[in-house]
Amino acid sequence: MAENLPPDLDLADRLFARLAEIGFDGVGITREAYGPGERLAHALIAEEARALGLEIRQDPVGNQYVTLPGADRTRPAILLGSHLDSVVQGGNYDGAAGVVAGMAAVSAMARAGYRPAQDVTVMCIRAEESGSWFPTSYPGSRAALGLLPAADLALARRDDGRSLAEHMRAEGFDPGFVERGERFLSPANVAAFLELHIEQGPVLEGAGVPVGIVTGIPGSRRFRSARVIGEYNHSGATPRRFRRDAAVALAELVYRLDDHWAELEASGCRLVCTFCEMATTEEAGFTRIAGEARFSLDVRSLEMAHCDAVIARLHALIAEIEARRGVRFELGPESGSRPAPMDAALRAGLSRAAEAAGVPAIPIASGAGHDAAAFVQAGIPAAMLFVRSQNGSHNPAESMRREDFAAACRVIMAWLAEVTR
Repeated sequence: MAENLPPDLDLADRLFARLAEIGFDGVGITREAYGPGERLAHALIAEEARALGLEIRQDPVGNQYVTLPGADRTRPAILLGSHLDSVVQGGNYDGAAGVVAGMAAVSAMARAGYRPAQDVTVMCIRAEESGSWFPTSYPGSRAALGLLPAADLALARRDDGRSLAEHMRAEGFDPGFVERGERFLSPANVAAFLELHIEQGPVLEGAGVPVGIVTGIPGSRRFRSARVIGEYNHSGATPRRFRRDAAVALAELVYRLDDHWAELEASGCRLVCTFCEMATTEEAGFTRIAGEARFSLDVRSLEMAHCDAVIARLHALIAEIEARRGVRFELGPESGSRPAPMDAALRAGLSRAAEAAGVPAIPIASGAGHDAAAFVQAGIPAAMLFVRSQNGSHNPAESMRREDFAAACRVIMAWLAEVTR
């Protein structure tokens, strides 16, 4: 295959436009995981795949695979792809850009009559946006890889109370596949996984570079359902020394942990520390001291020791604040993930491909989690390309320039030219 074989950008434009129509909720884009929006998006990809004469199949948990058959079908496949669900009122490119890029690549090869050495497959992954739908990381990809704990099937969706398993069944899939400990993907049938994604941050935009080659995906330590227990009392009649104010205790924890983050950062530690949610309860009212406050905490870094340092400081601060303010912290269950370094050989190949395609590219660490991390955990070589984006992500203003997406697709084509000979 000639390295300058152009990706099918007409198909990409059509897919982005139709995905926007499917997902538009009146404000932004909403494609519910294991729900109508995701279902329609998968059906759209299947429709285009059939028109191209590509093979289509689904695994028992609903991930979809669009395959351009290779000359030797016994060889492990090259997988391209990402997810098709979105957050509530998000943007049109988060996740979907990786699937569309894969489709643009296999369409170009199919139309050119190119037969790769092994299968090249576009994977449309289910339910990556677990923060919006199910409180577990990467359920679609981890289920396919045999890594999703069966206990996670019972986790409830926030807005309707139905479990992940119930949503799988409602969409016609089999959660029993997870319960039986089976897997669909492994190092035996997957040679490599490449995920294109918008950056979701300002680094590439600030550097004036269209494409980033991801070095790794951070690990995390998270508390999703933490709270501070104090004492409700009258806001006017209770002197300061008698107060057990949960809101003030939480505020102190937040600013002091933020100070510790600044100290770690000044010493060279690269991490992020976010109190994603903070709220008092409805019982507080306007004239009552808050007897309870709730919060969630998300700490991420490519170095797990940096996350551990923050959590150690968290526990020390909690003990101090409890003793002085007469409150009690309950962190609840902890979740998290291990860091996932991207495969060095794949990164080197992508660097060569960017040079061959004439596309400026720089190494960049991911700040967010992605399905590629699950492939690393399963022992499958994985890599990621970031496309420069604007206005952040997980919001309706999310944006990506067509020329930047086209540049990233050219890198993929050049990379495929090397790895599928």
